[in-house]
Amino acid sequence: MGDDSGRLYRLDGVAHIAGVINDEPQRCISSMRWQQKMRLDERYVLYLQMVGLYHLARLNDRWFRLDEPLVSAFVKRWRPETHTFHMPFGECTITLQDIAYHLGLPVDGHCVSGCLTDFHETFEECPEWADEETVRRFARAYIMMLLGTQLFADKSGNRIHIRWLPYVARLEEMGGYSWGSAVLAWLYRCMCRVANRHVVKLDGPLQLLQSWIFWRFPRFWPDGFDSFSWPLASRWSGYNLDVSEKGPRVQMTRLRIDMLQPRDFIWMPYSTPEVVQVVHPEVLEPRHTALWRFVTSLIYFAVVEWHQVDRVLPQFGGVQARPRPALNIDILMSKDGRGGDRWFPSQLQH
Repeated sequence: MGDDSGRLYRLDGVAHIAGVINDEPQRCISSMRWQQKMRLDERYVLYLQMVGLYHLARLNDRWFRLDEPLVSAFVKRWRPETHTFHMPFGECTITLQDIAYHLGLPVDGHCVSGCLTDFHETFEECPEWADEETVRRFARAYIMMLLGTQLFADKSGNRIHIRWLPYVARLEEMGGYSWGSAVLAWLYRCMCRVANRHVVKLDGPLQLLQSWIFWRFPRFWPDGFDSFSWPLASRWSGYNLDVSEKGPRVQMTRLRIDMLQPRDFIWMPYSTPEVVQVVHPEVLEPRHTALWRFVTSLIYFAVVEWHQVDRVLPQFGGVQARPRPALNIDILMSKDGRGGDRWFPSQLQH
């Protein structure tokens, strides 16, 4: 299912961590996490449902500690050329289907194309006496917090980008955007960056990545998390690992990954009766499910990544043929939003 080294073109043996793994066997990435305390007020629910982020809001209070050694070991297997993990048994990756099931985000809709230091203190809790307009302002602040810290977090760790202001100003229109595809684009970009041996800080929706690993790889399941509800990432609420001895844990996890067999990966974890019973009906609407298998671009402002599900057909019940050569999208991956905001139309024209 995978490419040989001659068919891969990016970072191979030059800067990819896999090329120097023996020199840095215990390399462990570090993550940024803004510990916010903004409470989900029931008066926000109407607006959260309007913008398509209600399930994420319910998940916000149930996040879990990131297992940095586990994620570090998986990073070694990530290939920026294909946006897949190259495992001993073949390729696998996080898809729009996983986004829908783990975070409950919409994947159909329009593409999603400053430092607020006192933001958190100002909007931590909505007053009991608040009128409708005040509640609306606090709901906007809560939505900005979800976007800036849970879905599109960056390495600053304590800032929310002003790019979200035009979106929250028009709450009635926010529900028409594909937040799921934007989140996946950002996760892909963050994974591609940290696959470089010179990058050690990882940002992005990392709880999504860890939840995907736990659901797909039974050998890495933590004990005591048998029951689950919706969205599926909430299953790991309360997970709190021992943070000591990170380096040796990275090395041990890498060895466990090296020994994985096809039976150690769950290709279709969402088809079980237990999952079907808790899944939200909206996720299974044809307008969403039809996009899960699309080979298409994923857009988050200047970030454009490729949804290469043709390389992981068994995750959708298909039979995997020999993949085509890796698609060279370096011209897109080099864009980060700097140098003006008019790049997007001109790039698509060529």
